[in-house]
Amino acid sequence: MKRSIIITGGAGFIGSHVVRLFVNKYPDYKVINLDKLTYAGNLDNLKDIEDKPNYKFVKMDICDFDGVLKLMQDEKVDGIIHLAAESHVDRSIKDPFTFAQTNVMGTLSLLQAAKCYWDGNWEGKRFYHISTDEVYGALEMTNPEGIKPPFTTKASSGEHHLAYGSKFFTEDLKYQPHSPYSASKASSDHFVRAFHDTYGMPTIVTNCSNNYGPYQFPEKLIPLFINNIRHRKPLPVYGKGENVRDWLFVEDHARAIDLIFHQGKIAETYNIGGFNEWKNIDIIKVLINTVDRLLGRKEGEDMDLITYVTDRAGHDLRYAIDSTKLQRELGWEPSLQFEEGIEKTVRWYLDHQDWVDNVTSGEYQKYYDSMYKNR
Repeated sequence: MKRSIIITGGAGFIGSHVVRLFVNKYPDYKVINLDKLTYAGNLDNLKDIEDKPNYKFVKMDICDFDGVLKLMQDEKVDGIIHLAAESHVDRSIKDPFTFAQTNVMGTLSLLQAAKCYWDGNWEGKRFYHISTDEVYGALEMTNPEGIKPPFTTKASSGEHHLAYGSKFFTEDLKYQPHSPYSASKASSDHFVRAFHDTYGMPTIVTNCSNNYGPYQFPEKLIPLFINNIRHRKPLPVYGKGENVRDWLFVEDHARAIDLIFHQGKIAETYNIGGFNEWKNIDIIKVLINTVDRLLGRKEGEDMDLITYVTDRAGHDLRYAIDSTKLQRELGWEPSLQFEEGIEKTVRWYLDHQDWVDNVTSGEYQKYYDSMYKNR
């Protein structure tokens, strides 16, 4: 094999798309999917490539330093793409210790294992850490009504789809995390950069906006609400639904990761976003209209499912990523208009109800617990 790389969290939402892309695109790479198989990890996400000769799955906790080091030695690993993380803000508010353990100590475990194995021989090595836009804190919403159509998602145009303010997250912004989740990711980002500055390890960090698309665990807004609309369950909306997020189709994110892993500059940070801002309440209305239409219902008839609930503690008002650096230096930009991506996403979830039912029931976890209990 030309290369041997570990992709952590490869059974998760974003990770499974990255694993699939690398396995199919690089048959001369050995792609090792390292995943603990927590509730968000599901090997059914990768059924289509599980028998490929260049793919290997290893069930392991990234906090297992000895196990990670031995795996790197045995497989002669020269690259790590690190996606494994606890990522749900509500869970972090209830259980910050788990987030610190996985996101901070797990990242440190990987970094130290790579340092020990590579032992200063950095040629051809790369440690790529995927982070979040939430480390930057929140942006002001100086234009509550947003930019009116026509708009574009093309980075090269300099316009932001439905921009709600003039300021955006850029790579040189000061970190200001507001939740235990974002604080844990900020800390892990600092450790990655410190390993470059202290030891010379070839590292890269990227911070991405909200992802959506197939195989996302249905606790996140878009898959949760698609399923709830289908079954006519309440749609709980924090506050008034005025919070703004920048949305990126997951396959576009996977393409960006591929590009940055191979062509990104060592020690650089790249922001990856969709140039695609939406208020939560507006995206929910789009989901209702789309699901209703695709199910043969009267478009918009399920608007009465919207239920406003008490806002989340420390709920950031607006996130908006500026991906200009990535577009300018490496030529990447989003490929899908948001409306096209949402249509594709809703169709996938409606066509894969068995997957949704299996995930929401937790049956897949019982199966994996039984399969790996003696390993």
